Amino acid sequence: MNTLLRHKGWTWGFRSTLLLYFMLLVILPLLGVYYHSLSEGWNLFVDSITDPIAWKAVLLTVRLALTAAVVNILIGTMISWVLVRCRFPGRSLLNSLVDLPFALPTAVGGLMILLLLGPVSWVGKAAGALGLEIVFHPPAIIIAMVFVTFPFVIRAVQPLLEEIDPSEEEAARTLGASGVKVFFQVVLPSMMPGILSGGMLAFSRALAEFGAVVLVAGNIPGRTLVASVYIYGEVESDNTAGAAAVSVLLLTLSFVILWVVNWVQTRGKSI
Repeated sequence: MNTLLRHKGWTWGFRSTLLLYFMLLVILPLLGVYYHSLSEGWNLFVDSITDPIAWKAVLLTVRLALTAAVVNILIGTMISWVLVRCRFPGRSLLNSLVDLPFALPTAVGGLMILLLLGPVSWVGKAAGALGLEIVFHPPAIIIAMVFVTFPFVIRAVQPLLEEIDPSEEEAARTLGASGVKVFFQVVLPSMMPGILSGGMLAFSRALAEFGAVVLVAGNIPGRTLVASVYIYGEVESDNTAGAAAVSVLLLTLSFVILWVVNWVQTRGKSI
């Protein structure tokens, strides 16, 4: 069997199938978006991305996605530490639940947030009594982004924590280092590539989130209208060129982030 799979014909066939699959499902759709964004001329492309509503939607999305990424970095790092270093009943269940946002449709996540934090829920009523508003305001969008990107940091940091040699921490303690000093000088540097790459992946994913966000955002231009919902509205308004132009901004930013993630991971392995 191994001899058959190593045959040049099989190797060529597998490579061709992989390249064809990648071309049809990834490259061509991406090229189509870039082409369509410029299909009606450069001037319309510039007008589309400099439109005040579109520009505010992109800036709002970047700001909220960055906030969600920071929250995920803090919470995800702590959860990774607990899952790797602590032993307690229900640990395996908690570890399996980490991937739940990947399994659930994002619209279901948005509906859960709407039901749990909406104006008619007890949390929403309590927040309203304090003069706070969650759903249909930026806090709900951040919560939705945190939910859908929750596993990225955890799954990036966990393997690095598991690979840390306990003897390094023991040696640092033997030399008189406190627990805090051991964490910041021994453990944290080993975790940092996973924290950075997981945070950037969470940020990139949050930029494009639609299903969860559209149910909890108020879609008010300049206040709660995010880029993905803006793109959907432009498509519904039959302005596909304008929608493609804003999509190009998000795509280009995502490409840059993915390149940085790959660089961070490669650098982390070489250290």
